[in-house]
Amino acid sequence: MLTKEDKLKMYHYLVLTRTFEDWIFYICHNQDQKNPMVIGKGYLSTGQEAISVGASYAMQENDWMAPSHRDVGAHLLRGMSMKDLLLQYMGREGSPTKGRDGNVHLGKSELKSLAFISHMGAMTAPANGVAFAMKYKGEKNAVISFYGDGAAQQGIVHEALNYAAVQKLPVVFVINNNRWAISTPVSTQTSVENLADRAVGYGMPSSICEGNNVYEVYDHVASALDRARAGEGPSMVECKSMRMSGHGTYDMAKYVPEEEFEEWKKKDPIKWAERILKEEGLADDAYFEKVKADIKEQLNKDIAEAVKHEQVRPGPQELADVYAE
Repeated sequence: MLTKEDKLKMYHYLVLTRTFEDWIFYICHNQDQKNPMVIGKGYLSTGQEAISVGASYAMQENDWMAPSHRDVGAHLLRGMSMKDLLLQYMGREGSPTKGRDGNVHLGKSELKSLAFISHMGAMTAPANGVAFAMKYKGEKNAVISFYGDGAAQQGIVHEALNYAAVQKLPVVFVINNNRWAISTPVSTQTSVENLADRAVGYGMPSSICEGNNVYEVYDHVASALDRARAGEGPSMVECKSMRMSGHGTYDMAKYVPEEEFEEWKKKDPIKWAERILKEEGLADDAYFEKVKADIKEQLNKDIAEAVKHEQVRPGPQELADVYAE
């Protein structure tokens, strides 16, 4: 059962994620494009932070995750700092990829996080690989594989689901159903009402949760992870949410009906968590404002520190860390 400390910590990470990504959105639209601070574009989780935060909070220390491009919340919760992510976005020395890659293309083995692969859905296969290794070694840990509604239609995902079920791998497939695959609504991607309905075809259990309620996401994923660690095989959790931005910071999402945005604004994950915390007598408006102010202060400090690092330019790189010993 979640304690007061747990619930407040999860709220903190919701705000931390939103604050960081709001800055990425702002700077991508306001920086000097001839001498940019952020290299490339931002791929944000605005409006769906509860999925990443709630699911990753259910993980144990030695569990692994295979993130998607919208899992900054999980990266932060698993031990990365805003400064790490700023260095990554800026292509600076000291970033998780040492400036060799940008924005969301990162992972960190020390934090049990696989490096993200751009091709949506492709992370399900390496997630299975780690899960198979856990089973082979007799480890009582599990893997979370995050992917979206668009990726759910890809062949590699179906193959990975089938393989995980046949091998009874300790992996939990968390679907971030945010209603839009770039500009394609989920209603034209598939004829099934719920993506989780497919799980029965692979022989695994599934559940559907309110993806904007961080505490509900946690409950569903925690149960699935417990099952995986107990050797009972994979599960699927579909989290219903809404991408409250374009696919990337270059995309103004003009294809999304305005009334859809207005409907989902009422389900903002941060406001939802605040309502619950207030109803349970765990926090008040003054507490929420302090959390937001403290995080903004830390972000400003981290930005100042990050820009001091050397920007890595294209060219020959030291490759000693590319291969495992």
